[in-house]
Amino acid sequence: MSIKYKKVEDSEVLFSELMLPSQSNFSGKIHGGFILSLMDKIAFACASKHSSKYCVTASVDTVDFLNPINVGELVSMKASVNYVGRSSMVVGIRVDSENIQTGEKKHCNSSYFTMVALDDQGRSAEVPGLLLETIHEKRRFIEGLHRTQAKKSNAVALSAKDFQLEQYLSEFEGQKVKLL
Repeated sequence: MSIKYKKVEDSEVLFSELMLPSQSNFSGKIHGGFILSLMDKIAFACASKHSSKYCVTASVDTVDFLNPINVGELVSMKASVNYVGRSSMVVGIRVDSENIQTGEKKHCNSSYFTMVALDDQGRSAEVPGLLLETIHEKRRFIEGLHRTQAKKSNAVALSAKDFQLEQYLSEFEGQKVKLL
């Protein structure tokens, strides 16, 4: 079977929504959980568009809320597939907001969702490869590759059954912990 490839731009998804008072927390800022829910939806749409399959969220990495979002601002999200494995895809999402009265724009969040494509029986399904055209797309693919490899390496090194405390004792120095 030959591998099918898709351009990054072929599965990009753009989304904008006006932020309403019902989406805010007690301080009048948009609730982070609401933004995460929107991010999960756009990651699903992007991954499903790339794979032509139903996709599920496997993990969410690096969720840093950089700037608050206010009621009345227009939130825009852009999602693209940055990296593909056999059945998984790392979807990069950028969240920006705009004050529609002043035109002031701010970057609010960048996150990475690992999505897995499923077949009709609910098993992981192979996804198309990526055609990388720009230096930006190539850099993001390598970042995704490194992030995926580091996650796997940490999972093995720090697994409960293989954890060797002696190797990490020096890392407790200078931390706010007391070992008993």
